[in-house]
Amino acid sequence: MAEQMADQKARASAWFRTLRDEIVAAFEGLEDSQKTGPCADLPAGRFEVTETKRASDDGSDAGGGLMSVMRGGRVFEKVGVNVSTVYGTLGTAAQKAMAARGVPGIESDPRFWASGISLVAHMQNPHTPAVHMNTRMFWTPNAWWFGGGSDLNPCLEYDEDTAHFHGVQKSFLDPHGPDLYPELKAWADEYFFVPHRGRARGVGGIFMDDRNTGDWESDFALTQDIGRAFLPAFVPVTEKRRDTPWTDADKDAQLVHRGLYAEYNLVYDRGTKFGLATGHDANAVLMSLPPLAKWD
Repeated sequence: MAEQMADQKARASAWFRTLRDEIVAAFEGLEDSQKTGPCADLPAGRFEVTETKRASDDGSDAGGGLMSVMRGGRVFEKVGVNVSTVYGTLGTAAQKAMAARGVPGIESDPRFWASGISLVAHMQNPHTPAVHMNTRMFWTPNAWWFGGGSDLNPCLEYDEDTAHFHGVQKSFLDPHGPDLYPELKAWADEYFFVPHRGRARGVGGIFMDDRNTGDWESDFALTQDIGRAFLPAFVPVTEKRRDTPWTDADKDAQLVHRGLYAEYNLVYDRGTKFGLATGHDANAVLMSLPPLAKWD
């Protein structure tokens, strides 16, 4: 059993790295193909890659990953694509948070292992939507699960872009069961809601957490398809909007919406809280924050 789980961990970790490499290549390709539009005279953006480490209390190896950040490109004002595999012992606060979610035995045996990819893109053109995606696997001695999803965050909404983004996700989820897309869409609508503003942070997408049906292969296949859906859902929208001229009012709307995004990530996002609470590289955890934002 232990050997099987070790193999499954290795497969999950390798998959997240493969997805990261595909996305990084696709995003740099978008930069290279941007020949017209308001930012076409800027140099094509490239990712700066930094190794990250999780800080353990006793100084022992606790894993890490790669933080890849592009700033000031033709298409992307700031985009981060992080991948990590971390492990060790959860602190008291993290143990209590996991126990409150129903994770069995976490306070008596707080060892954990987690691997995943996390992406947030903030765009130059306010007509091109910001986007978030992550997929992950979590393990403790008494449980394992998958989580993740993606959601679109336009400051200037286009119904056809929303329909495309959701339509692609549905097409990747439908082979796993006809009820799955409606379930994960509703979960995203609930999860990405900003209570103190009384509104969603974007136009939704799909989201799941604590996914353990008892069939690891099936849950892993679903997680992979959530990741595979991302590029065909997002790239065509970007290619469609990136040349659109914008006004000062459009840019102002983008900066205000980024403020909403920052509020959500700092106050409510489960991944941000977990990363900071477990000692992962703070710069990697907070790479989701926009380069500029404003509040009225």
